[in-house]
Amino acid sequence: MGTKLYPNARTRSAGSLSYTLQVVDVRKGLKDSLEALGTTKLDLWYLHGPDRSTPLEKTLREVAAICEICERHGWIKPTVYQGVYNAFHRAIEPELMRCLRHYGISLYSFQPLAGGFLTSRYKRSMSDTDYVPGSRFDPLHLQGKLHHVRYVNDAYFDALEGLRAAAAKHQLTEAECALRWLSHHSAMSKEKGDKIIIGASSAVQLEQNLVDLEKGPLPDEVLEAVEKGWLRVKGVVPQYYH
Repeated sequence: MGTKLYPNARTRSAGSLSYTLQVVDVRKGLKDSLEALGTTKLDLWYLHGPDRSTPLEKTLREVAAICEICERHGWIKPTVYQGVYNAFHRAIEPELMRCLRHYGISLYSFQPLAGGFLTSRYKRSMSDTDYVPGSRFDPLHLQGKLHHVRYVNDAYFDALEGLRAAAAKHQLTEAECALRWLSHHSAMSKEKGDKIIIGASSAVQLEQNLVDLEKGPLPDEVLEAVEKGWLRVKGVVPQYYH
């Protein structure tokens, strides 16, 4: 079971709990998570975003204290980083991935399908009203606006269309190509404990994603299209931090 602490003191909505990454809130957030989930322990608990109102030294001091407690009791220390990583979003590779390897921290990749962009759903010709209301790309919602900023531009559609054409020649879906790229061609390593976080809107979709993850490496032509696509978007891809 996993959950997260997201600092929201400046952006929280009325009636919601408020957290920073101050020491007292880090401890309070963990306590609140345990109580809300009705458990006494968690497999994963993320500090899920930055807190610009709290000096980084204060947050890391508390993380260091947690590490000392873990060492004293023989517990598992912080060993996981969750971040955006997919075929067309590799901003973590030059710097962060090296850091994770140095400190023995595993990568848990989320948005392996770029929030659904690496599927057959989205076309360059779509207008704002063509996106499903309430979906991750609905421009009327904050999440949708963020996904538009990240993925909805000419460079990304050029990359997607190149992948789509190559995949069609081999009777592959865009999603299958994205998942197989992560499994066999990315910087991820099963031996290092890296994981791919998949989501699904239905049981059928979940089952298909699991099947695709078990398939082998991509055909050379498709892999070439993926790499060309990455070169197209590399100059506009957002940073992995915010």
